[in-house]
Formats: sequence, structure tokens, C-alpha cells
Amino acid sequence: MSGFDWLNSQAFTAFGQHIIWSDLAGNTIGLVGLALGWLRSVWTWPAQLLSAVILVAANVSVQQSGSVGKQLVIIVTALWGWQQWTRGRRRSEDGDLAIRFASRRERGVLVAAAAVGTLVVGGLFTAYPSLSWNPWPDAYVFVGTLVAMVAQARRLVEFWFAWLLVDVVGVPLNFSSGLAFSGLIYLVYGALVLWGMRAWWLRSRQTARPPLEGAPA
Repeated sequence: MSGFDWLNSQAFTAFGQHIIWSDLAGNTIGLVGLALGWLRSVWTWPAQLLSAVILVAANVSVQQSGSVGKQLVIIVTALWGWQQWTRGRRRSEDGDLAIRFASRRERGVLVAAAAVGTLVVGGLFTAYPSLSWNPWPDAYVFVGTLVAMVAQARRLVEFWFAWLLVDVVGVPLNFSSGLAFSGLIYLVYGALVLWGMRAWWLRSRQTARPPLEGAPA
């Protein structure tokens, strides 16, 4: 049995759903990566990178081409985000990340990119059915993940909102695609996203707070 075949072999069955090793391992590592992002640890990026590499095998096994593309995009974006966070820490006086809310213009760009990207990718999947059996949800998750990771790399609090919107579609899509563990993990992601959103929100207020009068700048 090849490594690819083993990754996509059945690990166990739960509630009538077959759980494969690649789905189990990739999403568990992804969950760790999300928790590290909550803690603003630069190790969130190598964790997301490894998770994406493993999940490529999982999505290939169920012929979910949009999600395969999503994982490839995550690999590239994780490398870029890793560089951005490392550089950001070096520029910070206390070695921590300076996080913030996006400007009105940045929010507009993120929303427009998500909308236009979903239309383009969804149209491509519709025109070529072999790329995806469920084109529009697949396109939404693909583009939404890219938008969320770009916002995370730029240290914007809004990246948590983007992940929450991805989860809304990602959970039922994974269950219907036969990746049950992905669906369950996405539910856990939802809880972590809410906690992470609160943590980053509070941190952004501390970062933006002006120094006390008489205190050194």
C-alpha cells in the first residue's frame, strides 16, 4: 500500500460516517494551527502549511477539486503569512504582533475580492463540472479561505469574521462530500473562532490605546 493509499484508508467509523486518516490528521493539525493563531504565535503558519499538505490527499480522494485548490492556495499563503508575521515581530518593540481592525477601504477590498472571486471560481467550476461536483459552495469555501488567510497575514481582526462565514458553508459541504471529520472539526473551529475573535478584539484595543500622559512614548 502506498503512502497516499494509507492516508486515504479508513481510520474508524463514527455515527455511521467513515473517517479516513488524512481527514483526521490534517484537520487535527489545522485545529492546532487555529489555536496558535488565537495566541498570535508565528507557529500557526507551519501548522497550517502541514495541515494543507495532508488535506490535499483527503480532498483528492473524494474528487473535491475546489478544496484541493483551496489547500494549494493555503500552502502558498501560509508561506507568505509566515514571512509577514516573522517580519512584524522583528519590527515590534515588545516582540508581539501589532493587530488591528481593517480600514473601511480594506474591508471593501476584502468583501469585493470575496464576491468577485466566488463568481469567477464558481463560474469556472460550473463550466467544467469535472473540477467540482458542487461548484458554488466549493467556490465560496475556496475564495473565502483565501480572503481569511490574507487578512490573517496582514494581522487584521476581520480574519476571524471571514473564517466564521467560511464555516457556515464548509460544515455542510464536508459532511455531504463524505469528509465527516472535517465537518465535525469545522464545528469546533466555529467555537475557537468566536473565542479568537474576542481575544484579538481586546488585543487590538490595547494596541490602539494612546500612552498615558507623562509616560514615555
